[in-house]
Amino acid sequence: MCYDFETVVNRNNSGALKWDLMKQVKPDVGDDIVPFSVADMELKNPPEIISGLQEYLNTAVLGYTGATDDYYHSVCSYLKRKHNWEIKREWILVSPGVVPALYDIVKAFTKPNDGIIIMSPVYYPFTSAVQNSGRTLVKNSLICDEGRYTIDFADLELKAKQPENKLLILCSPHNPVGRVWTKDELIKLGRICIDNDVLIISDEIHFDFVSDGYKHTIFASISDEFAQNSIICTAPSKSYNLGGVQVSNIIIPNDNIRETLSKYNEETGRFVLNIFAYKIGEIAYTQCDEWFQQLHELLEVNKHLVEDFFTQNIPEITVSTLEGTYLMWLDCRKLGMDTKDLEHFMQQEAQLFLDEGYIFGDEGSGFERINIACPTKV
Repeated sequence: MCYDFETVVNRNNSGALKWDLMKQVKPDVGDDIVPFSVADMELKNPPEIISGLQEYLNTAVLGYTGATDDYYHSVCSYLKRKHNWEIKREWILVSPGVVPALYDIVKAFTKPNDGIIIMSPVYYPFTSAVQNSGRTLVKNSLICDEGRYTIDFADLELKAKQPENKLLILCSPHNPVGRVWTKDELIKLGRICIDNDVLIISDEIHFDFVSDGYKHTIFASISDEFAQNSIICTAPSKSYNLGGVQVSNIIIPNDNIRETLSKYNEETGRFVLNIFAYKIGEIAYTQCDEWFQQLHELLEVNKHLVEDFFTQNIPEITVSTLEGTYLMWLDCRKLGMDTKDLEHFMQQEAQLFLDEGYIFGDEGSGFERINIACPTKV
């Protein structure tokens, strides 16, 4: 089946967050302008999801509903089929999202003022989850060498040795810099954390998006020792454009860690998801492989289009190689603008609505993040 990745969906007046924000920033924005900011897609959802949900509505009673056997089976089989990771259904805790789960994990496993390590520049809710919970943000800044980022292991080991630092939040693949961490890098990181009693929370929500020539390794799949010291955060939301459905799977092989988080969820009144979340997630995991493969081909085209454009037309802007995610990282510092001037130029003059690099931490100042999950003509 040939899917439609060419239709431009106008999301004005639909409540779409990034479209509303664009209008707030520039009320007179052109009708043909599409925002490239928040990480959902400017694409139609897989038709299998739409038709499957319609069929479900014909018979469903919209009462309180928990995850079904079919739902759990779909998650387990997906991880085995797509990522060669065999899990048990009892390892899965459902959550309305990875971000709410991060907030819960931070509060369940640390005390106020405990240190939590992040690898910045990084997805900004990591910072919010730490600071809004009254914990101490500990930065292990990534090393940037001509647009390619690597982990500062010496600094990480130094900070992991400090007993007040209890957690590390790993972004894998990394948003916004687009790295897919190698297995060797993950082993080195994992060893440091285990040796210093630092629990790893691995946000792998983008794990399906791996560019040609790269391979993603689920952190917990490396060894049982690593699995016992990690919480793996996954969801169908990025892969199948389901951010508004609010469904994610937090996978915890360690019985004690899982019981601690489960107890915390009960104490905060979080029991089940909305009824549509389970069915939509199940359909995505079982019926949409072909759709995703065609999406991957689109993203490869868009990736090279962006790289070639800047190389040929604006070589002052360095584009980090996109190894994973559908978010490209642009170094605009040679344009000679400060952070606010760059933001004003992009939005008010260029009518480009990107995610400004500074929101990912001070290390992102002078950068822009562009979402390429859209029709190529856009």
